[in-house]
Amino acid sequence: MEPQQTPPAGPHRRIALLPGDGIGPEIVDASRALIAECFPSWELLDADIGWSQWCTRGNPVPQETWDILDSCDAGLMAAITSKPAREAEAELAKHLRGTGLTYRSPILQVRQRMDLYANVRPVTPGQASDTARNAADFTIIRENTEGLYSHDYLLPPHDAPTGSPHHGLWAEVGGDSTVVRAVDKQGDVAVSLRVTTTFGWQRLARAAARMAIARHAANPERATTMMVTVADKPNVLRESARVIRGAVEAVAEEFPQVTFEFANADVVAMHMVTDPGRFDVIIAENLIGDILSDIGAGLIGGLGLAASGNIGDEFALFEPVHGSAPDIAGRGIANPAAFLLSAAMCAEHLGGSGATDGQGISDGQRELGSGGRGEPSAEMTAAARLRAAVYTAVSSTPTPDLGGSATTAEFVAEVRKAL
Repeated sequence: MEPQQTPPAGPHRRIALLPGDGIGPEIVDASRALIAECFPSWELLDADIGWSQWCTRGNPVPQETWDILDSCDAGLMAAITSKPAREAEAELAKHLRGTGLTYRSPILQVRQRMDLYANVRPVTPGQASDTARNAADFTIIRENTEGLYSHDYLLPPHDAPTGSPHHGLWAEVGGDSTVVRAVDKQGDVAVSLRVTTTFGWQRLARAAARMAIARHAANPERATTMMVTVADKPNVLRESARVIRGAVEAVAEEFPQVTFEFANADVVAMHMVTDPGRFDVIIAENLIGDILSDIGAGLIGGLGLAASGNIGDEFALFEPVHGSAPDIAGRGIANPAAFLLSAAMCAEHLGGSGATDGQGISDGQRELGSGGRGEPSAEMTAAARLRAAVYTAVSSTPTPDLGGSATTAEFVAEVRKAL
């Protein structure tokens, strides 16, 4: 057996490591040494986040975690648990119940506070076996900071003082046929707002155009041309869709080599399954992009193989698409592949040399934090090796979610062997 190659060192990086909840800590524990070996210039700083912090401290993102994130070049998160309001209150420590604390998803907090506006989710064939899956080779970029996830309100009683929080929304929804029947009790009516801005969508469209250009540069023989598909519901959400169309059309003039198309999100979902090869880059608002991304994960073998990056101008956080899987937590069978692939995405983003084909961020995208050109950096090279090793392990030593029987530790050992 040939001796394992020592990866070349790159620039010193500070990487926040956020194990989170459920299977997160065991995935991080199993992967930590391997990530350190692959990227020896990374300084890994542990930071607490998630449900356990909410339950014990009433805050899923404590201040010391914000301090660490502010000091780092990027972050790697494993898994987060989120639960509805009733469970959130019930699982608080006794001394914190009834104190007015409100649970808010920690990943939404990080995305908005750090302005991580582009959620990049590659849908690449990897080790998928059948023809339909192998035809899937596109990237979904989801707007992370506005849309339907940005504001979700429980309205006060209709007869509450007009100065009560969110009472003014009654003027908009009070005459709706179902609302009229539900105004007698507090807690009967909630409203979500789809915030849509020209600013938000122009920067998202620019990111998508640059991604399409980079994908074409990396693989000129790709079947699809440089194309960005805007997946939305303009036939229903007319006014917010009008803002989206205006923003995208203005950006399209800046990139004449890229084709922009507008499509109903439900039709896009269907074509992702029946004709995935027609797509290059898909952009969507938060909720729609979230749903489409999970369909994409199904095309490449499941959530256990789906990595993602939350990317802004100054910081980026990478994470698996899967959740915290409390049903298997502690059993040692969690699949670490998506977490390791997220680490590879992180390295490609930081290395920033060359197009990443949806597996990280493309060359020259200053708005998304990439830098450098020319020969692949040490981090880019190490990322490519790690990705190849992960897919080797997926084929040879799959975990139970992929139809195998390997434990988390056995899978990581196989990745190390493949390296």
